[in-house]
Amino acid sequence: MSRINSFLTFNGQCREAMTFYQDSLGGELVLQTVGESPMAGQFPEFMQNLILHSTLAKDDLILMASDLGEQEGLVGGNMVSMSITCDSEAQTYAYYENLSAGGKPTHPVHAFFAGLMGRLTDKYGLNWMFYYDRTGER
Repeated sequence: MSRINSFLTFNGQCREAMTFYQDSLGGELVLQTVGESPMAGQFPEFMQNLILHSTLAKDDLILMASDLGEQEGLVGGNMVSMSITCDSEAQTYAYYENLSAGGKPTHPVHAFFAGLMGRLTDKYGLNWMFYYDRTGER
């Protein structure tokens, strides 16, 4: 089965951000530094503690990230949002509250057709959308 997973790139904040996402969403977090990888010898000393690869997994939610980006650097924007379809109203409100800490709530959770919807930008500049369908259909 094909699937699309999100892969985020941070500039030295990967460990901090992924720990924040684990605290906010739950799940199991695995982090691997450059120095812990078989490729450690290919990187300079100052990069050894950067996160080469991380994965946060909880049920169908899979979020991957790294500190290593393109040579051109990172460019933030509003073209992409992380969208979470929640399992309950309580989960929708909890995820929204947790991820808005230190960030910017842009649309509080509100009634939307037969469900709930909300949007925010977290403290790392990542846009999030939340949706819950009260009819039980995802």
